[in-house]
Amino acid sequence: MLHVFLCEDDQACLTHIETVIKNHILIEDYDMELTLSVDNPTSLLEYLDTHPIEHGLYFLDVDLQHEMDGIVLASKIRIHKPAAKIVFVTNHAELSHLTFRYRIEALDYIVKDNPEEMIGWIKDCIDVAYERYLSDQSPKRGGYQVKAGGQTRVIPFDEILYFESHPAPHKIILHTKIGQVEFYGSLSNVLDINTDFFRCHKSFVVNTKHIRHVSKPKREVTMNNGAIVLVTKAKIKALLDAMVRDN
Repeated sequence: MLHVFLCEDDQACLTHIETVIKNHILIEDYDMELTLSVDNPTSLLEYLDTHPIEHGLYFLDVDLQHEMDGIVLASKIRIHKPAAKIVFVTNHAELSHLTFRYRIEALDYIVKDNPEEMIGWIKDCIDVAYERYLSDQSPKRGGYQVKAGGQTRVIPFDEILYFESHPAPHKIILHTKIGQVEFYGSLSNVLDINTDFFRCHKSFVVNTKHIRHVSKPKREVTMNNGAIVLVTKAKIKALLDAMVRDN
């Protein structure tokens, strides 16, 4: 999950940005949450000290009416959270150069002078941060990236049972341990993603790690969840060999 943090000393603005963030996450169905919303930097740093959160998106005001401003706060976050995605939301456009001096590498610097434009920029930052989060996660978790239902998801390889051709052209059904996902794609392209994926039939690609049994007479494959998948006669030996190799 990508955690979102907000630090803004103006209560009205804090509430407004909270609403924008929560609504956008809900509408886009992102694997994100607004984890903490505070009006002073000390509270945010104390939370980070006691919660080992690696991936976070931070919306920070620059002028926090505190001995620590948003720029210094961001520099402290960056030291301990190298993967942090930091966005400044402020009235002070003239201070943007400080982000370079402190080597913060901010994702964006949003000025509050136009409320409607500010909302659009906040949503764009959430979208960009989430896309980058998924890209970062995919190789680490070992997952298959799927775009379906208006969102992008990374499904870990160890949760994937098999892929099946959809009755509709150019669509695939991905079966996992807990459900299924439909998306546009080709079974041929799936094979290049993971060496554990095996095309046992023109309509099926199985994850050999999740096969319970192969029946030669019936030309069927039983997956770990009990699902039955077809296998052609010509593919049975190669499938059994792949299962032995994987074990």
